[in-house]
Amino acid sequence: MEVVKIEKVTRVYQVGKVETRALRGVDLSIEGGEFTALVGPSGSGKTTLLQMIGCLDQPSTGKVYINDKDVTSLNRNQRADMRRGTIGFIFQFFALIPTLTAYENVEMPLLLNGHTPSQRKERVMELLNAVDLADRANNRPDQLSGGQQQRVAVARALAPSPTLILADEPTANLDTTNGQQVMEIMKKLNKETGVTFVFATHDPRVIGYATRTVTLEDGLIVKDSKG
Repeated sequence: MEVVKIEKVTRVYQVGKVETRALRGVDLSIEGGEFTALVGPSGSGKTTLLQMIGCLDQPSTGKVYINDKDVTSLNRNQRADMRRGTIGFIFQFFALIPTLTAYENVEMPLLLNGHTPSQRKERVMELLNAVDLADRANNRPDQLSGGQQQRVAVARALAPSPTLILADEPTANLDTTNGQQVMEIMKKLNKETGVTFVFATHDPRVIGYATRTVTLEDGLIVKDSKG
């Protein structure tokens, strides 16, 4: 089943009289359960493409489908609903709420989605165990290492049981050991849950974990390889 379908997507940014063509007509299909890396140099369009898939931006022309739904036809609130229920995000700078514990950060999307206290407790502890952080449930982000914070972010992204996880440079602020741990956990969860992962990166350590690599240059896909 196609989780993501991109059809002839362009994205043009206009700042004053300067026009930047971030995407120049991209076609891409991603099946359920894939572990896909979007790669390319700075300015290649990989982050812009990730934002299109995540309903964080709208194409200038073309169509974006998530689970067969045309998200380019949705209004702002409908796109927010799509993000909340279907798409999980992992950010380069973790984006944890500093005043909340690891447990509370993972619990937050479940609160927003109306889960009961017992449902929240069961799901949060299941995910903290999955990322090997059950013993740090009561620690705030400033009491965790960078790698541990990113693992909390992975658990939070998975909390509402999305069909798609998007990660933008997930290891950029981590050393080699922590980066490997985060990628191994993501890969393990991908295999165990079948959740589709798409991540933008230029890190060779991350690219090596991908089962599919989509290379962009100057807003176009120039290579698409599996294995």
